[in-house]
Amino acid sequence: MNYLSPSLLSADFATLGEQVQVLDKAGAQFVHIDVMDGMFVPSISFGMPVMKSIRPLTKRLFDVHLMIGNPDRYFTDFKEAGADLITVHAEACTHLNRSIQAIHDLGLKAAVALNPATSLHTLDYILEDLDMVLIMSVNPGFGGQAFLPSSLDKIRELKERINRTGKEIAIEVDGGVNLLNAKEVLDAGANVLVSGTGVFKGDIWENVQNFLQIMREAE
Repeated sequence: MNYLSPSLLSADFATLGEQVQVLDKAGAQFVHIDVMDGMFVPSISFGMPVMKSIRPLTKRLFDVHLMIGNPDRYFTDFKEAGADLITVHAEACTHLNRSIQAIHDLGLKAAVALNPATSLHTLDYILEDLDMVLIMSVNPGFGGQAFLPSSLDKIRELKERINRTGKEIAIEVDGGVNLLNAKEVLDAGANVLVSGTGVFKGDIWENVQNFLQIMREAE
């Protein structure tokens, strides 16, 4: 099954609660929450207080993407704020296996994100422990960037690796995903699409519906 994970980084923060409810009613299965610390990536976004404030508004899966250094410090805090799945960057974790185990120990799903220049070989000894891999199709830190076409080959190669494990490991793609390239990304092997401006620019309900239609047709 394919899933849509709208990124709140592109939402209107003045009406964030209302927009989360629109996502829910429109049928988006996940809510993608980008947490940035101004160190691992240049931008600073939001953290636990914002998550706690919107958690009562939807039962959709909170897909928390930690673009922060030394993320292990905050796993328990993000669980308490309502996270269902936590993604850490391989580039930000000194002991990646330990980080993934710590997330699982909290009863949450765990994922690893790879920046565009990071090799899939980083996952050689941890892939089978993951619930999901996030392929960054832009360099992280800012919304609205253009999709990097080289990401498609990376998605295809990752899909082949996952198939060889015999396990169900989701492939999420984040960065420049829109209605024009969504089918191509899905055809490459992804099954979770993150989109910020592609969802929040214009009519949110209509954009979600259009994404879901493309995703249903690709299944």
